[in-house]
Amino acid sequence: MNRAILLSVILIVSICLSLPDAVFPADDRSLSEKVSEFIKAQVEENNRGTGITLAGEPVYTSKMLARFYTKRNFLPAWSEDHGPLGQAETLLKTIKGVNQQGLVPEYYHLEAIENLLQLARSKNRKKFLIEPVMLAELDLLLTDAFLMMGCHFSVGCVNPVSADADWFALNSDLEVDRILEEALKRNRVNEMLLALLPSQDDYTKLAQELAHHREIADSGGWPPVSGGPTLKKGIKDSRVIELRKRLAVTGDLPLEGKKTGLFFDKELEQAVLNFQQRHGLKADGAVGPSTLSALNVTAEERVRQIQVNMERTRWISGNLGSRYIRINIADYRLDAVDNGRTVISMAVVVGKRYWYTPVFSEKMTYLVLNPYWNVPESIVEEEILPGIRKSPDYLAKHDMKILSGSWDSTEEIDPLSINWDTITGDHFPYRLRQEPGPKNPLGRIKFMFPNKFNVYLHDTPSKNLFSKNVRAFSHGCIRIEEPMELAEYLMLSDPAWTREKIEAEIKNGVEKAVPLPVPISVHVIYLTAWVDEKSIMQFRDDVYNRDMQLYEALRKKPAGPRSSLK
Repeated sequence: MNRAILLSVILIVSICLSLPDAVFPADDRSLSEKVSEFIKAQVEENNRGTGITLAGEPVYTSKMLARFYTKRNFLPAWSEDHGPLGQAETLLKTIKGVNQQGLVPEYYHLEAIENLLQLARSKNRKKFLIEPVMLAELDLLLTDAFLMMGCHFSVGCVNPVSADADWFALNSDLEVDRILEEALKRNRVNEMLLALLPSQDDYTKLAQELAHHREIADSGGWPPVSGGPTLKKGIKDSRVIELRKRLAVTGDLPLEGKKTGLFFDKELEQAVLNFQQRHGLKADGAVGPSTLSALNVTAEERVRQIQVNMERTRWISGNLGSRYIRINIADYRLDAVDNGRTVISMAVVVGKRYWYTPVFSEKMTYLVLNPYWNVPESIVEEEILPGIRKSPDYLAKHDMKILSGSWDSTEEIDPLSINWDTITGDHFPYRLRQEPGPKNPLGRIKFMFPNKFNVYLHDTPSKNLFSKNVRAFSHGCIRIEEPMELAEYLMLSDPAWTREKIEAEIKNGVEKAVPLPVPISVHVIYLTAWVDEKSIMQFRDDVYNRDMQLYEALRKKPAGPRSSLK
């Protein structure tokens, strides 16, 4: 730089230094005001639909977050002029603990929040100024983390319909932003966030079992049992030692006085029975192929299974009601629950894997005695038409009639007037109906809770299926073991409809719809792991192969901002 330019620069600087403060006013705004300004700018950018990314982390609860800050005039929630509040540290601890709920701490901005808090603490210790931008980013990420966890704790984080990591399709009217505001005012961030978790004992016990099974997995799991012939009481086999060790780890075989020999004794048989009953297996006390397979599911796999079912429990928590019917597809069982107590329990038959029974909830409003069966088109095509072509008297043998295509029509069509060679599933302009009676697959009673899936509960003439261990045989509807017991329970508050009255109406053989005196909620669920009323951990086979799909969705972090979260 030449001498003339240098002198000019010195002169300009000297003049500037001599000017009054009014020409260059000092920024005397507080740190909180500067943070607020940045928060407002970010929220406004988000409201333009572009989404925002802070410290490399996308914000997911865009709409709810914007509503939260707008209501508080963009004031920071987690810091003051001296820096971050203690509640920020509290929330960080809560984030680190979400693995206790089967969730992933890193998905709630753990690393970014931890780094920003550490940097703020360091600057405070060294008496350095904390940059407003840094505090604003920390504030927004903490708020986003609270709102996300609140939604996920209360209704789950995976869309139950798509089983995809659709983190914004939340079926809840819960205003988590309002809860956050209240939690900050009361200095109860951790308590009010954890209060959004399901309050039922079964969820709490499942979380305890998650911790217990993680401990087992972290300690090396349980030893496998080698393959070979069936192990049962009275035999001697070196694999008996493996079996004892395996059952001792999960508490099916008591540790007190545990034997170590090769002999399969009565104590070991009881331990095998305990294990079989906990896993929905045939309880015969012998270790055949099915029991051996369940024994050799690893502890890590059971941990994943519990995590998946904690998510399913979050989906249904708070929506069951005090009196309801619950059908667990994976357990092949119906329970009627009244004020937390199971008053009826019975076996059910559910849909085959191809004709799976859907998961949903609806209100049961009436039952039908001596029901007709209007055969679904899919069954007509796949089962009935081939039967008719093979046997001209197929319809008569099965008490079936052909009606004109209109659903309100009862006009019968003579099957001999139809050229069956021209009829296909795609071209079947009729309605096929089976008469009430002993051959009707709906049995003598069906229980109606109108729904878009056309699924209902019903009796069945195929009673032998209830003795089978795996009961996925239907086309989607749910066959129940004790229809009269359920009907009597549902009609209890109507003294005119006693069990004798129901049986008399059935003997008449005429279809009759009977409204329930009190409608009842029906919840069709799918749980492959839960803790029962006796605090015993239960596992079931994943009959519809849904567990791994849901587990992968739970592990899947969203790829970008989700602006639709309410």
